[in-house]
Amino acid sequence: MRQARNIFDGKSTRVIRCLLVNFGKEWVIRSIAEETQVALGYTHAVVATLIKLGYVARNENNKLVVTNPTRLLKRWAAYHQYDVMNRFLDYYTFERDLQKQLDQLRKIRKPDYSLTSLVGAWLKKPYVRPTDIHLYVKSETDAKKMAEALGLNPTPEAGNVKMVIPYDEGAFYGSQEIDGVKVVSNVQLYVDLYNYPARGEEAAGKIFEAISKEWAKQETAVNV
Repeated sequence: MRQARNIFDGKSTRVIRCLLVNFGKEWVIRSIAEETQVALGYTHAVVATLIKLGYVARNENNKLVVTNPTRLLKRWAAYHQYDVMNRFLDYYTFERDLQKQLDQLRKIRKPDYSLTSLVGAWLKKPYVRPTDIHLYVKSETDAKKMAEALGLNPTPEAGNVKMVIPYDEGAFYGSQEIDGVKVVSNVQLYVDLYNYPARGEEAAGKIFEAISKEWAKQETAVNV
């Protein structure tokens, strides 16, 4: 049976993200492929590897389920290097009031974006206050449109607003809306923060607490 060389690289993470964001759900391989827009053969290879490593198993209904979500999430987070794997475009704003910056974002519907890093964590669990804003966008063109809408100025480096073009568009999967702004899924937040400097690991811990509570509820619902 074909297996994936690295389940934490490229489109493989779309499968992992899908399974973790929807923890508690039963799957067949075809439905995972359709949900993630990953080729059926490659999805099969990733799932086969996850089964071999003990992260996924078939239940009594012969459906695929995640058996050890915490271990899988932490292994992925340890591998993921947010500040290396993605492309960053730096912009600058003289506005220092975070709430006013978020108010500007609340007015934007297009292009698509999702906040991540410390600002995403702060919106989910107000613990570590961010000094800059990181948001995923799908292309350099979208970054320029966002910058124009927000009145941002491009800068070669050290910008306090960073447009992040992800290594794979799967980063947008499961995005949520919090207080009127778009934020990546809790799973993506945790993975992005885990190796991030400037109190990233601390913020990741708070997000992990939220994820654990959600998964506990899912396990309870399944067992009822």
